[in-house]
Amino acid sequence: MSSAVVGIGACVMDTLVSVPHYPKEDTKLRAASTKQSGGGPTATGIVAAAKLGVCCDFIGTLSEDSVGNFLINDFKKYGVGTSGIDVLPGYRPFSSTVWLSSETTSRTCVFDKGNLPGTVLDDAKKQLIKNAKVLMVDGNDLNCAVEAAAFARQNGVLVLYDAGGLYEGIERLLPLCDILIPSEEFALAVSGQPTAEQAAKTLFLRYSPKVVVITQGKRGGILFDGQQLANYPIYPAKVVDSNGAGDVFHGAFAAGLVLGYSYLKCCHFASAVSGLKCTGVGARESVPDFNTVKDYLRRNGYEL
Repeated sequence: MSSAVVGIGACVMDTLVSVPHYPKEDTKLRAASTKQSGGGPTATGIVAAAKLGVCCDFIGTLSEDSVGNFLINDFKKYGVGTSGIDVLPGYRPFSSTVWLSSETTSRTCVFDKGNLPGTVLDDAKKQLIKNAKVLMVDGNDLNCAVEAAAFARQNGVLVLYDAGGLYEGIERLLPLCDILIPSEEFALAVSGQPTAEQAAKTLFLRYSPKVVVITQGKRGGILFDGQQLANYPIYPAKVVDSNGAGDVFHGAFAAGLVLGYSYLKCCHFASAVSGLKCTGVGARESVPDFNTVKDYLRRNGYEL
């Protein structure tokens, strides 16, 4: 079966450390718990789309070691296809340590990008993309992402760019995206504008996507499609762990596109999925299924 959503980007081993509060410098603090989980913007977004019932594949490169094995098995656990993943010996994997504060419900991340080489986009990987409806990229594995995005557009596949990191060379990727979803920080920095509303319009005119959606954290976000400038809300949730909330939003948005939703409905759907995810620990484990999201939105006055 062909996958509806294919992703290319960072695939990370996250070590999640739950603490009552952030420690002061040069002190010790007992963790409430620690756990390991797969992470990475597109990688987690792909898992979110899969948990919402969409067939997904990931394209990338992992290390031939216990970390690589863990990450592949984590994809398989959630039903994500792994035929597009190359596994190479002798490299250091991408890993991170994420501190989760109970006091503030925020997270702080320290990461090591490792030294894995870029992914080679061979014919088998191109076929995965050609058969998909949406290609998700996040600015990591940049050369592969740029080649894949150009190939996707040539074959009528929508390119969704999770624009969270201001990585070197991203100007090569921005003109190739159809669905541009930057964080507010990214949007203001790249556009040079003082407000998100102005930034959305500038990014739309400069890079010509079909839509720009700027995420604004606890304030929800805005959408601009060339005609409509609209806001979407966050939905009420008791936040336990916000790590990966943005990644989940992007994956849920991609799932909404596959389901045929309008851009604004995709925003509401993705916002609800992201909010529900924050009620549990772990970027992937807490992503709800489709029916849970549908019922949650209905209880909050929104019908899919």
